Amino acid sequence: MFQPTALVYSSHNRSPYLHRNWIIEPALKSHDNKTIFQLPMSMKEQHQQDYSWGNFRWYFDQFKKWGLEYSTFFWNDHLANNDLDVLFQKLRDSQVVILGGGNSLLGIKRYRELGRRYCNDEDLFAKILHERARAGKLTAGFSAGASQLCEYLTEAIDHNLDNPYGFGMARNVMVTLHHEWGREQEIYECAARFQHCAAFGLPNDSGIAVEQGYLASGNFYQVIQFIVDSSWDIEEDGFHIKTRQGMKIEHYYNDSRKWVFNDQDMMVRITSNDGYNGAWIVQNGILDYWTQKPSGYDSIEQILSSH
Repeated sequence: MFQPTALVYSSHNRSPYLHRNWIIEPALKSHDNKTIFQLPMSMKEQHQQDYSWGNFRWYFDQFKKWGLEYSTFFWNDHLANNDLDVLFQKLRDSQVVILGGGNSLLGIKRYRELGRRYCNDEDLFAKILHERARAGKLTAGFSAGASQLCEYLTEAIDHNLDNPYGFGMARNVMVTLHHEWGREQEIYECAARFQHCAAFGLPNDSGIAVEQGYLASGNFYQVIQFIVDSSWDIEEDGFHIKTRQGMKIEHYYNDSRKWVFNDQDMMVRITSNDGYNGAWIVQNGILDYWTQKPSGYDSIEQILSSH
């Protein structure tokens, strides 16, 4: 059964299809840990972090009656070790963690700095995210947070970064956020410059849910489900919701071919240490990713078991 441990998404507000089904429900399914922990540290100022938290809190409030518990933690320059004890415990234990929007470079710098301050390990935050994944817990990234969960930060396209890497919760994946018509070149640049990565343009409101790990053979596998959400129907926000205007999730190959993914489409990727790089598109059957022709496979399980 598909069990994503990373949700990479772009949205204008708290669209109910995406947020309820892919964030709230995973928290409420737990019998004894109906918790969400939202981190707005990609916002620079304290009042901006509070605003970011408020943009989630009003939505979470609706689910208190079903036992949902939710909390946040703000960055400041004077966090003490006992503050960090609380933060890292919540990061480990919460059923769902959300990395919020803002500036992805600022945010990831702060997440690394938390570990350095706590135990002189700037990789501590990333290590805990991967521990969460191994335990089957979901980490979601919204906007800047989405970029941070991928292999490389989106800014790696335009900037010569000393450290262009994200947290790798969506391994060998890059995204452009708040994608819209006329920005297709950004996706292609991701695909052309980082040829081992799958590059996707995520419009408002859309995302990808990712399950990944290792097969018994030792091969690495990844299953991606595409989420295209047009449920936010407030008229004055219509301009911002590109999915309500018919936009899907766009993908470019590194040879400039293009593919478009709809809601509930899937992709399967398998790689091995000897250079094997297989991929399949689950859309009206199962197609070989490279040839775009029928693969002969009948199910995702059949693909995984044969590799």
